[in-house]
Amino acid sequence: MSSTNERTTRGLRALHADERGVISILTVFAALMLTMLLGMVINVGLQVDGKVRMQNAADAAAYSGAVGVARGLNGLAYTNHLLCEVFAVTAILREGRDRNSDRYVPEILAAWKKAGEAFRRSGFPKFETLGEAILRKVPLEQDVATAFGNWMAAASELVLPEFENVLRQELIPEFQRDLVRAFPEIAQMAAAEAALRDGTPVRGRGPMVGFLWRTTGVPVGGAAEALDPTLPVVDPAADPALEGGKYFRQARDERRQHAHSLRMLWNDRMLVFFDGGNNPALQGKAKMCQYANLWRSFTCGQLNKLLDEYPLGNLPFVLRTEGDGVFSPNQYLERYFTVVGVTYWRKVPDLVPGLFENPSQGCAMAYAEARVFVPQPRIVWITWSDGGTPDDSLGGLPGNPFELPPELQPPTTPPSGVVGYTIGREGIPRDWHLFNQHWTVDLVPATTPNLAMILQQEPPSVTFQQQQLRLPSLGGLGTREIGQISPH
Repeated sequence: MSSTNERTTRGLRALHADERGVISILTVFAALMLTMLLGMVINVGLQVDGKVRMQNAADAAAYSGAVGVARGLNGLAYTNHLLCEVFAVTAILREGRDRNSDRYVPEILAAWKKAGEAFRRSGFPKFETLGEAILRKVPLEQDVATAFGNWMAAASELVLPEFENVLRQELIPEFQRDLVRAFPEIAQMAAAEAALRDGTPVRGRGPMVGFLWRTTGVPVGGAAEALDPTLPVVDPAADPALEGGKYFRQARDERRQHAHSLRMLWNDRMLVFFDGGNNPALQGKAKMCQYANLWRSFTCGQLNKLLDEYPLGNLPFVLRTEGDGVFSPNQYLERYFTVVGVTYWRKVPDLVPGLFENPSQGCAMAYAEARVFVPQPRIVWITWSDGGTPDDSLGGLPGNPFELPPELQPPTTPPSGVVGYTIGREGIPRDWHLFNQHWTVDLVPATTPNLAMILQQEPPSVTFQQQQLRLPSLGGLGTREIGQISPH
């Protein structure tokens, strides 16, 4: 018995000095720690990757959706021009049909013929030569006027009925109404597609959902478009009395102004042989008959008469504006020209459930804002000719002229007739109206006061419902606190 106790005592005394198997135990603990560390690194990496992809998707959704709005405005601007051009061409074709100008040409040329005969009998060599020249030119000008009248009459017979039908059925305004209804849906589809593509591969999270909101918290597209369209435009023909008829009067004035401008441009191109315009080679070729002045006067009358035939219809769309009182331009831009893109995605799957756990009970979200605007023309080199004045109204500090880098310097040998170059801006319109086809888009800081409200609204998206996504609770945070936590 004593020997057994002694052996046991000696074994216990040697146990603390026995190192066999220690490495195995340390390896188990080290492997466990490394596994936990690796899981943490991978989990953090997945979270960071998901956040970056979601933010990129939100930027793309907001930008793509705003591009849809900008294209809608550009489409309205183009069709506004088209409407006024149809009015101008129809008036010109009506004059070609009626040939009012042709009736006065023989009387005018008959007066020139009498003057030519009088000069030829004057007894003065210079006047006699002038008289002969006048008598030779009278029949030539009559032939030119007759040929032009025949050409326009033939063109009118072929084309005028189609142009009048376009106006009679108001095809262009109907197309514009369809455009106003369609482009918000197109913008919403573009936002959804941008998020879907940025959410590939899904990595266990399902498809990413992208949705476009207006800054008022109303979805872009959908049933709300009938009462408050996303495109900030007004159809004056739909409600002539809206805001005291302000939009109606504006539309009529713009239609008259642009239609007459286009009529004059068409006439300048068509009548170049009669009055020459800016072409020295044709200057004065057929001025005696006064056909150009007659034609311009009668087409002006035709256009005024045509415009009066449509006092309530065929009106161009106009931009929606604030009231005549004092208003904030920033609020106006945010209200009508800014959209918010939001992306929704399932939480990143936990790599080691129970060890690394996302406490949020809702889906992940990211957001971005984009604005539609008319940009300033780009800075370019402008030629400076004799008698011209360089455009140097670029602003800046006195004594600190604007300089372009060496690679953008103009050619050392200017073209013929060019004195030199000056720095200026492109000659493109910068006016804020619906005859400007230069609407574009840019991302802006997400500062709308309604951001918290937007993030707490469930988007009416089929994909959102199919994925059974649930919005996270913001815990009463407002827009200001959200901006401090997640500035963008």
